Amino acid sequence: MNAKISSRTVYLMIGFAVLSLFAGFLGTLVTITGPDSWFALELIKPVWQPPNFLFAPVWTTLYILMGIAAGLVFAQGWEKKEVKIAMVLFLIQLGLNVLWSYMFFGWHLLLGSTIEIIVLWVMICVTMYFFYKVSRPAAYLLIPYILWVTFATVLTATIWMIN
Repeated sequence: MNAKISSRTVYLMIGFAVLSLFAGFLGTLVTITGPDSWFALELIKPVWQPPNFLFAPVWTTLYILMGIAAGLVFAQGWEKKEVKIAMVLFLIQLGLNVLWSYMFFGWHLLLGSTIEIIVLWVMICVTMYFFYKVSRPAAYLLIPYILWVTFATVLTATIWMIN
């Protein structure tokens, strides 16, 4: 297979990657996990929780993949109904992604953030379905994201249950 990606598509992928990374940055404004934080001092966490240093590179990679995927979809033409639907869903799930950080880390709403991340997980699945209808590679690029959010959902629910 010899698929050529236009320079316009590359610019769209970069632009949406920057947008996704910016959303991630907004989430980090409340994600404080240092030794004196609420997260470190007040919460019981499962022994299988990954070390804190792992989260930043994983999320950075996921946001870049999300942006590339969104760029591939948007490049198929905004005038197409399927593209509009897919992109609106993408933006909704991106907003939910940011909201989770505020609910969990900022507002300490363990039950609320558990419910919210389940809604996020569903929205990612719906987004992947609509991305698949427009661009299969775009949907495939979201697989690591849904896998990580699946893990994060179990982690969030576990933290809520043991606290």
